[in-house]
Amino acid sequence: MDIFGGAPRVLGYPRPVVVQCGINATLKCQIGGDPRPDVVWERKNVQILSEGRYQISEDGKAYLLTICAVTLQDAGQYTCKARNSVGETYAAAAEVVDKPIPQEEDYGRVGLPADDAAHFLIKPISLRVDRGEDAAFSCKLWGTPLPKVVWEKDGKKLNDIFESAHYSVSIQDGNWFQLKIFRTRLPDKGVYTCRAANCHGQALAGAVLLVEAVPERGESKKYAEEPSENAPKVKKFAVSEGKHAKFRCFVTGKPKPEIIWKKDGVPLDAGRRHYIFEDREGYYTLKVLYSKVQDSGLYVCAASNALGNTLSAVQLSVKGPAVRFKQSLTDVEVSERGTAVLECDVPDEVMSAAWYLEDKRLAASSKYGMEQKGTRRRLTIRDVGADDDGVYLCEMPDGGKSIAELTVKGTIVRKLPRKLEVLEGENAAFCVEVEADDLEVHWFKDSLKLRETHQTILKSFNQTHVLVFINVAHQDTGVVTFVTGRSKTSCRLKVKAARHSPPICPVGVQMDVEYPNGVLLSWVPVSPSTTATTRSIFVVERQEAGSQEWSKCFTSETATQAEVTGDSVPVEGNYRFRVCCINKYGRSGHVEFPNVVHLVPGPKIRQRLQGCEVAEGEEARFSLELSASLPGTWFLNSTQLQQGGRYAVQQAQGQHSLVIGETRMADNAAEVTFIANGIRDLAVLKVQTAEVKFSPQSERDREKTVASGDAIVLYCEVSHAFAHVSWFKDGAELQANDGLTVQSERNMRRIVVQSAEASDSGVYTCKAAGDVVQFNVQVAGKRVFYVHEQERTKVHDQGEPVTLECDVTNPYAQVFWYRDDEQIFNQPGIYLLEAGHRRSLVIQSSELSHSGVYTCQMADDVAIFRVEVKGDWPDRQWFYRRVFGCEFCHLCSSLMELKDGREIQPSDNFTLQAEGGLRRLIIRSAEVADAGAYTCHCGDRSVEFDVNVRGMRGEEEGSRRRGGGEAGSTGEGGGEEEESRGVRGEEERRGGGERRRRVVWGVVKE
Repeated sequence: MDIFGGAPRVLGYPRPVVVQCGINATLKCQIGGDPRPDVVWERKNVQILSEGRYQISEDGKAYLLTICAVTLQDAGQYTCKARNSVGETYAAAAEVVDKPIPQEEDYGRVGLPADDAAHFLIKPISLRVDRGEDAAFSCKLWGTPLPKVVWEKDGKKLNDIFESAHYSVSIQDGNWFQLKIFRTRLPDKGVYTCRAANCHGQALAGAVLLVEAVPERGESKKYAEEPSENAPKVKKFAVSEGKHAKFRCFVTGKPKPEIIWKKDGVPLDAGRRHYIFEDREGYYTLKVLYSKVQDSGLYVCAASNALGNTLSAVQLSVKGPAVRFKQSLTDVEVSERGTAVLECDVPDEVMSAAWYLEDKRLAASSKYGMEQKGTRRRLTIRDVGADDDGVYLCEMPDGGKSIAELTVKGTIVRKLPRKLEVLEGENAAFCVEVEADDLEVHWFKDSLKLRETHQTILKSFNQTHVLVFINVAHQDTGVVTFVTGRSKTSCRLKVKAARHSPPICPVGVQMDVEYPNGVLLSWVPVSPSTTATTRSIFVVERQEAGSQEWSKCFTSETATQAEVTGDSVPVEGNYRFRVCCINKYGRSGHVEFPNVVHLVPGPKIRQRLQGCEVAEGEEARFSLELSASLPGTWFLNSTQLQQGGRYAVQQAQGQHSLVIGETRMADNAAEVTFIANGIRDLAVLKVQTAEVKFSPQSERDREKTVASGDAIVLYCEVSHAFAHVSWFKDGAELQANDGLTVQSERNMRRIVVQSAEASDSGVYTCKAAGDVVQFNVQVAGKRVFYVHEQERTKVHDQGEPVTLECDVTNPYAQVFWYRDDEQIFNQPGIYLLEAGHRRSLVIQSSELSHSGVYTCQMADDVAIFRVEVKGDWPDRQWFYRRVFGCEFCHLCSSLMELKDGREIQPSDNFTLQAEGGLRRLIIRSAEVADAGAYTCHCGDRSVEFDVNVRGMRGEEEGSRRRGGGEAGSTGEGGGEEEESRGVRGEEERRGGGERRRRVVWGVVKE
């Protein structure tokens, strides 16, 4: 299962590139994702643009960065970042240097590039879970050597606040680090940070966990019985109205207890005047801001965990002022952009009053209107916004206060606090709730739009939106603003400088040499309490006897001992060690361990793995040589390989080899890794597409016709069994579905359409690297035309253009146009057009003679149009070889054609035709004797025609002008005549509601 869905994923990581100065270097990263991700290259968090010496290009799923004529300044780390609407990823960094990449045993020496420092490729993702569910954070790290990771919550180490069974930390293949919290509890919500460090540097990233307070199934929280307010152990506490009341409760325990604050037995929620938090000293704190007399009561701090519960209670009394208001302020609720009015009455008309928004005194302005009328004091707040939501006070000169809360109803439901103070190194978290999902929201700091980074978390959970600054510094002080639409809420962030705590030298160093080819070093840190606000790390260094150079060999933030073995040293020799303490304010002095130890290095790689490039289907061979005979394990893209099948694994002393048989394109850019007792090496397998050719057998179905409902089976035979082909229909790539099967068997490739329909007609193409074969498929038995019913009859005035259109299902189909059974070709004034699926006949300027029945034919289908051109008709007479008919409804089943009252019988000269609702009488060779009155009967309805046949020569007829109402042309072959003219049929209405009948005339050639 792809746990990332369509999120971008790295298919092939960039490899380190080693080039000399002046040579071009190309970094390549393969990334997939759906939808196709946007990819950028960065160096030192600055995006690289395709200009100057940088060239950025794409090749399928491969993204390339080329640096022309590299210099020493180009050496360093380059990162490929990909993002789409589903997620994002960071490809492994690559280095461009002018000297060989350091070997693994050289890590820890001074002078290595800083780009080997720990950094995040994929950071943890914020989560929201229901209470009782598990929560897991995962991140991917890069660095050499592999960084060590410490997880924290709200700045505290997990083992200080969680029991060991409540969470687990693990390392997975591919440098993935995971933190999993089991059966989450409400106290688990907060900001989780991952600190990664190696000997070259450290990195920090964080994520937010929200835990929804749903009831736990099968459990009910039980607390100790709450005391009454008169109980002897209940403490008493009193404040004046308008002052703050602060309650602190200190509770310890593992699991970390869940705290609930209650007033008079009712649980309190954090809000505008109730501020609930855990302070830096570990106290659970409740602040009641701007106390009212109504806030008097019994306050209880109830704590519980899986092992027990306890509580503490305080009785609060809020004292009113000596001189009271005649009428106090009342809480007000107003909609955003509206106007809010607060009113109160003071005891005396001459008594002044001051207005406050919490601790900010207000002055009269266009925003605030202040009125005094008698004892009435009024504050008017215009154009109310989310930031006007808060506690308002009216204060008399003697200090007496009246307090009210203004609630602003609008898009933003939960606003930011007016200010937030944090210490350097802590996390600053902001949370906003809006009224609806899918609103476009933005965060700003000092008017600059914020974007997510490793130390800035931006996360949305439906209506809840969270911003967290990780490990804040003094320069993070400023104004944070949340904006959605026309609504905004702001908070002033103040970062206080933490007290500087310079590191102190460790003491009590000891050296245990009773280890085989190793040594155990231990020390004692001084004043561990000073590290509460300043993080320090211990650094152990080694020096080979006779050398002046010290090298790092161990770093830790918490450990007070280190084991150093011979495998970590480059050469055999005598070594001494020293330790110091480092924090962001400096480095302590070094304390040297008293003795010297002799260490012998462990096995090394004599011959490294080399990349392998083969053609698809060929064998790929990898080998390396170790300095000692050790068992090893092979991996292909983090999958362990075993002997058998496509894989052959062999070992002879220190020589190890791997053979991968029948390579496939899926193996391209795969990483082959070898691991043996701490030794690790890797190389890349490249698989080139083999040339593919189709066999002659593939040509046998180039033209294929199948009946509707039958299966369409198309075959191709390729030159080798591993060839990849793609099938297309009318240019669109085909994918297997319920009605279409795509099959591959040895060298045979085929597709099967289970039940053919008209829409399956078209041009099918099979494409492979280097070759292509095409099939023309026609599905018979279904209509291939589509014409709107209202377009089948065209009535135009003489001289107007006429356009007949129909659509065919196959864009490559050839059609033929006819008028009254005579094929029509392109000619002056009449054009036949083809565009995609559309087939058109266009008459530029219609004449009476253009009236008739037009058909568009292809295969077994036909589209019929009837055209009538209206105008002034000449005398009603017809010439020989005419087709005429009457159009009746489809219900007419009994029709008779009469001439001079006698029924016409079909003969060689007279043909009767029926097509749908159309009836025709065709006189094959008209003579003078055929003139007369013709009648078409259907029940009690009839249409009559008067026919006159005249004999005339072709030359005479050719001299007539079309404009005179007659049209003639000299016929080909022995003076034969051909003529066409459209006439209007007589219409007759018989009985009430009779339908009108229209006669359509056509043309037939000799």
